Amino acid sequence: MGGRVSGRTDHERGTIMAEAKKTSAKKAKTAVVADPVTPEKDITEAAIESAKEQQTIIDEKRETVKDSKMAADSEAILDETLTEQEDSAKTAKAGKRSAKSLKEQAQKQAKEERKASDEDGEKPKVPVRPARTRVERKGKLYRQDSQKVDKNKLYSLEEAIKLAKDTSHVKFDATVELHVNLGVDPRHADQNIRDNLVLPAGTGKDVKVAVLTDDTAAATKAGADLAGTDEIFKQLDKGSINFDVLIALPTQMAKLGKYARLLGPRGLMPNPKSGTVTNDINRAVAEAKAGRVEYRVDSTGIVHLGVGKVSFSQTDLQNNAQAVLTSLKNNKPATVKGNYFKSIHLSTSMGPSVKVELSAAV
Repeated sequence: MGGRVSGRTDHERGTIMAEAKKTSAKKAKTAVVADPVTPEKDITEAAIESAKEQQTIIDEKRETVKDSKMAADSEAILDETLTEQEDSAKTAKAGKRSAKSLKEQAQKQAKEERKASDEDGEKPKVPVRPARTRVERKGKLYRQDSQKVDKNKLYSLEEAIKLAKDTSHVKFDATVELHVNLGVDPRHADQNIRDNLVLPAGTGKDVKVAVLTDDTAAATKAGADLAGTDEIFKQLDKGSINFDVLIALPTQMAKLGKYARLLGPRGLMPNPKSGTVTNDINRAVAEAKAGRVEYRVDSTGIVHLGVGKVSFSQTDLQNNAQAVLTSLKNNKPATVKGNYFKSIHLSTSMGPSVKVELSAAV
């Protein structure tokens, strides 16, 4: 047999090999069909579908969370609205149920609770010192001088002046003051006592007089320290006052109207009742230099007036004080019934007061 095979021709061998190739190709094709491979396109589409499904699930979960959050917010807003409605129902615009009243009640209750807690704490009580008298609050020298004065005794005018001079402990020349309490009611026009007089011994002050007039030479000759119109008005415009008494002619009073707030509170506004509005400049200046004083009751019916200096003699002080008391007596209103003079006190600038007998004014 081997001879036969080997003895085949080339044509036969070629034919057999071609058939063998065809057989092997059919087997290979059958094997590929039996075990097919998924194409790459099919894999991509499957992944996309899976991702879409997962995104859909995520979106559904987000919507669920959002809905629940909105529901919670809505519930909180509803609770807040109900609370506000309840509060507004409890309060009113006015009265005990108003917001202000409720706040005050809460503060009062808190204060009572704090007070109760303080009482429970039993804090040690601090001893309260009794209030000191007026004399005890004064200086050492004043206390020494006040011991010389008997508060329960009424002194005669002569004794009171002597005692007032002895109890003046200051280093300067103090003013002797007279304080008279009158039984008048200043609210009534006829009992609003006001007058002026020239003290017999003067006031002891160097009075600077200004005269508002066009005749400067005449006013200067009469003894005025300052005279004219332009110079005085320039000082008043600046708010500067360099005089103690201002005398004006009646024709000049209209120009002083705008300075009333400056001069009025200081008692420097010229007035016909005080003799500072007059055509007789010589007399007005002479009286101002000699010691012309003006007095007026205050709102409590008391007249306060200086009657001289501690350096004055006993006689001069007594004459001045007596002149003031006489002027007050002559101005007694007809409508005043009962005691006109209630009390009289004499004192120095920083010394204790001395009670004076009412008979000094009779």
